[in-house]
Parts: sequence; structure tokens; C-alpha cells
Amino acid sequence: MSMTLAEKILARASGRSRVAPDEIVVADIDLAMSHENADLVRKAFLEIGVPRVWDPEKIVIIFDHRIPAESEKTAATHKAVREFVQQQGIRHFYDVGRGGICHQVLAENGHVKPGMVVVGTDSHTTTHGAFGAFATGIGATEMAGVWVEGKLWFKVPSTIRIEVEGEFAPWVSAKDLILWIIGRLGAAGADYRAVEFDGPAVRRMSAASRMVLCNLSMEMGAKTAFTPVAEIGPDPEAEYERVLRVNLDYEIPEPQIACPHSVDNVKPLSELGDVPVHQAVLGSCTNGRLEDLEVAARILAGRRVHPHTRLIVIPASQRVYLDAIRLGYVQTLIESGAIINPPGCGPCVGVHQGILAAGEVCISSTNRNFIGRMGSKDSYVYLASPAVVAASAVAGRIVHPEVVMAKEHAHV
Repeated sequence: MSMTLAEKILARASGRSRVAPDEIVVADIDLAMSHENADLVRKAFLEIGVPRVWDPEKIVIIFDHRIPAESEKTAATHKAVREFVQQQGIRHFYDVGRGGICHQVLAENGHVKPGMVVVGTDSHTTTHGAFGAFATGIGATEMAGVWVEGKLWFKVPSTIRIEVEGEFAPWVSAKDLILWIIGRLGAAGADYRAVEFDGPAVRRMSAASRMVLCNLSMEMGAKTAFTPVAEIGPDPEAEYERVLRVNLDYEIPEPQIACPHSVDNVKPLSELGDVPVHQAVLGSCTNGRLEDLEVAARILAGRRVHPHTRLIVIPASQRVYLDAIRLGYVQTLIESGAIINPPGCGPCVGVHQGILAAGEVCISSTNRNFIGRMGSKDSYVYLASPAVVAASAVAGRIVHPEVVMAKEHAHV
């Protein structure tokens, strides 16, 4: 009766002793998160006609996608959600300036615990599998139902297990690993599957790096994804749809780049050729944490952003921002020529704070590079690690960090 981690959590949440792939279960929800699209949920909830949400203590609302409000329409949306939060007694509300990007805020404030079922009206809710939760994105109408009943049906996913061994090469990180995996499996390679990451290399990773793996898993279609936690794990004899083994020593010797216009269009950096960069973005729910700002500051220290390139840095939360100030990272980045945006999602979703014009090329530590994702449909977005983003901002073209670090002068 062995089960994978996804099966164990859904069994517990649905009151079953055991579940198996493709079974339909109705699970109790432990945490329901929304950002500004809480307004869509609010409207659907009001149409249902129930006066009160099922449990205001289990709902978290975080403004992050369009902050500060970039238009009158967004301002009105924010106002409507604030009023709803007050009316419903939703205590876990993070307004502008009080939190940051939703997935970072949930983690920092201890909202997610091992074994929970977490749903969010954001596709990258898979991030929270780094803390042992069955975490997945859902639509606004589904979330309205959760606000009413505190339950949701799931088809139990089969699980792909990915075991990683070896050591990261210099300037290679979790972002390069997950891009390599997405490139190998494809954008639909884990469709409606759970993914378990494990192995010696994963267990040596920081919590922030583990979040990167789970966050980007949905870019290969994953329903949910996990990295190891002490409190809960799969049974030793659990059955997997597939086991993929990765050795960092020889399979990922250099940084990986997701080229336009698909996250699975992944190439080793050395195969890119000469790609000029107009804008570099460091941030997002994928790579806006303290370790990401640290590596960028290390590369940019004593150097200048290329005169033809803009570097936009977005800490993932107010807490990350403050820590980066205290540690001197922010000063280093500003002195190099970077601009620091308030914590949020702006350019990642192409709404403000750094969108692209036609013909412009961006190197970004974010999670998607679809046509028009960061602005003009005629722009080009390359996804990379924070180290490659920082180095490319200095060089004015996509380069390996060792190229910049080997130079004494600011311009390559």
C-alpha cells in the first residue's frame, strides 16, 4: 500500500487510507491564496450568494502583480478587494508595501506547512512543494467554490521522480538545472503529473533554490512538485510513472538558457552566439530572493551596467529588500547602474515597471518567455539564472559570468 508524496497528502486530505493515480478525490483545502485576481474570485463568490467565506483564517490575499496601482482600473480593483477583506474578516491580507510577491510572502510568513493542500489563483503556486505541501494553481471560479466550501476535487496525479547527483559547476545553479530538465522533458512532459525532486544534489540545496525547482515545474505541465522535507516523504516502495536521473558533473557543465519563445527551447549558453541585450531583469517568484541578489551583487561589484542595457532588479519581498540593503547588495547594484523596483511582478507579466518595445531583447531570471509576455509581441525574452542576467547586463550581450569576472574593466 505504498504511496508517493502526492498520493499520501491527497489521501489524508480526502479522508482515505489510500489513493491511486487517476482516482477522483474531494480534498479539504488547508490554505487558499489569491493576489489581485481575488477580485475575480470575489465576483464569482458573490454570484453564488453565500454571505461568508468558509474560513477567513485559511484565506491569504497578497497584492503583487500590479503594485503600486499602474492604472485607475487597477486602483479600483485594489479598493474593491480591500473592502471585501474587511467585510469578511480575512486577517492574512498583504497590501501594497506590506509583503511582496505572493509565493515569497507565503513562505516567509510560515503560511505553508508540510502535508498541507494549498491552492492559489496563480500558476506558480507549485513553488510551495519546496515545503512539502501539495500546492497547485487553480482558476478564479474554482477558488470561489473553495471560498464557499473549503473543498476541491482532484484527479490523483501519477508521479515523475527526478534524482539529482553530482556537484554544480561554477556559476551553474538550480535555475540551470530546472531549465535543462524542462528542455529535456518538454513543455508538456509532466502534464498533470506530480514531480518529486530528490537526490544528494537537491538535499544540499538551500530552501530558496528548492523553491526554484518547484516553481518552474509547472512550465513542463506539472500539477504539483516537491523537494524533500523531514516531516513527510514518499513511501520507500512507492510506484512512479518514470524515474529520471541527472548527474550535474557531466550533463549540465554550463549555464542553460531558455530561448524565445518557449520555456522548453533550452540551449547551453555556449550555443547561443552573439545576442545583444537591451534589458536585463533580476527578480520574480522564481529568482528574486536574497541568494539571487547576492550573486548579482558579487558580479556587479566594481563594474558598470553596459550603456546600451537597462538592469531592473526586483526583490521578491519587503523582507528580502531590507536584508539586501543591510548586507550592502542594494548599494552595490545601484552603484553599478541598476534600478531597484519595489517587490512585485510588474515586468514579468508585462504590465508595468519595465515592459519591452518591439525589437528589444531581454535576459531575465523570470519564468516565462512567451510571445508578448513582457510587452511587445515583437520583443524577445531569454530566461537564465541570476548570475547570467547580471553578467549579461555588464557585457551588453548574453555571456557566461566567468567572462565578466575575468575582466578588470566594466565593459566587455
